[in-house]
Amino acid sequence: MEDVITKPLESQEYFINMGPQHPSTHGVLRLVLSLDGEIIRNVEPHIGYIHRSIEKMCEHDSYQQIVHLTDRMDYLSCHINNEAVCLAVEIGLQLEVPERVKVIRTIIAELTRLSSHQLWWGVMGMDLGAITTFLYGFRDREMITDIFEETCGARLTMNYNVPGGLMFDIHPNFQKRTKDFIAHFKKKLPEYDDLLSNNVIFRQRTMGIGKLSKEDAISFGVTGPTGRASGFSCDVRKHHPYSAYNKVEFKEILRTEGDCYARYQCRIDEMWESLSIVEQLIDNIPEGPYKAPTKAVIKLPKGEFYQKVETARGEFGVYIISEGQKSPYRLKFRSPGFSNLSALNHMAQGCKIADLVAIMSTIDLVIPDIDR
Repeated sequence: MEDVITKPLESQEYFINMGPQHPSTHGVLRLVLSLDGEIIRNVEPHIGYIHRSIEKMCEHDSYQQIVHLTDRMDYLSCHINNEAVCLAVEIGLQLEVPERVKVIRTIIAELTRLSSHQLWWGVMGMDLGAITTFLYGFRDREMITDIFEETCGARLTMNYNVPGGLMFDIHPNFQKRTKDFIAHFKKKLPEYDDLLSNNVIFRQRTMGIGKLSKEDAISFGVTGPTGRASGFSCDVRKHHPYSAYNKVEFKEILRTEGDCYARYQCRIDEMWESLSIVEQLIDNIPEGPYKAPTKAVIKLPKGEFYQKVETARGEFGVYIISEGQKSPYRLKFRSPGFSNLSALNHMAQGCKIADLVAIMSTIDLVIPDIDR
């Protein structure tokens, strides 16, 4: 009996399956955890299959049809994804779109970023046990989706961008409703800090958790708020301005802590910047056509064309190889979610299982953006 009491306890590494736990993983992402007690030793993501062969399908679709596939990849940044394809095609055509199109695209892209960040904020609070945030996030997000619905008839997968411009001109109520939203959200955004940012429990569960250094962020190819929270200056809107981003003043939000709270705060601060961008443009939409003339069947000249944009989750790139036909010879998407997920194991090692939930939330995954 004495031997049993004095004998040191032996631990043994074991494995469990975790997920799908997050709403945006919808039955696909599974994490295989290697654990020592509660401590995570290794995380192996299994991304499953959801939207297979999109890049291959693009080789048989027209350039106008390809646009509609990209909003199914990241449905929370659908407008921005659509814009990336249109910009790449317009580069190939050497087509300059009207100034009105550039400004409207930028306004809607920032409304899309706000909508995505609002949903992320609500879900992150819910992941950590604060269900009220989910309701507040949806309350504000509804105003944006109402604007989208009135503008183009869709609330999620918009299909508003087309090569050469926009599907339709803006609705007569667009500017008024957008300004009403800005006034509303400027009052509501401080509530996000009251509810979550300054909550003691939330700060304890996120500060110092899931750290990622600037060097590691660059090494893993992590972009967007996840990379900028580690001090990696990677905002495509700043470094390679497109549409109307060279006409507005805004700050690239950078933090150096590289932990969950820094990634959280990065997105909160970016919402203020998006409001500022929309505010600068909404009363300065140029008159003119909403679309440049294009042929019914678009054929790009032979060559290689690339365009990248800044989505709510980071850098999204479209690489086209054209042989002069109505479909690309090869097409490759560079999606932010795939690279950001690759850093999960590095961020989670040494943390506890409960911390992994917070880390996952601050990466802000949308699974179809990862699996193609």
